[in-house]
Amino acid sequence: MAYMIAAFAAGLALTLVLAAFLTPGRWWKRPNARALAILVAGTWGIGSLLFQALPKPAMATTTATEGLAAIRPVWPTAGRSYLVFEDLNLRAGSGIGARRLAVVPVGAVVTTTGTREGDWWEVSTRVGGKPATGWVSSLWLRRADERR
Repeated sequence: MAYMIAAFAAGLALTLVLAAFLTPGRWWKRPNARALAILVAGTWGIGSLLFQALPKPAMATTTATEGLAAIRPVWPTAGRSYLVFEDLNLRAGSGIGARRLAVVPVGAVVTTTGTREGDWWEVSTRVGGKPATGWVSSLWLRRADERR
């Protein structure tokens, strides 16, 4: 982007220099449509030529595996604990059509069993002092160190 801006800025500067030498001075006494057209056309034309003709800056090179290594999917590792972000339905199965077993309150800790189906994770927790196991949407879970 900066490279393109520099090319068109140089195009404007060259247009002004050429207009000063190649057009009558009386054309530039007052702003008019002709002067504006000369500036716009000259800047666009010269800027485009400079942008296309000059060598492009080198781009950073990374291999595909380096880029993919930086992106690690978060799979529910068995025994990993998460905080509940909003009141969360604990369900008998994955999906919103499954029967609701309980509502896990905000701030409760859930522990994954390692089983998942898409965004739905099987977890165990305590609801109302009683142990419960069921399925929750992982979209409403946060790591303990993650901020809201």
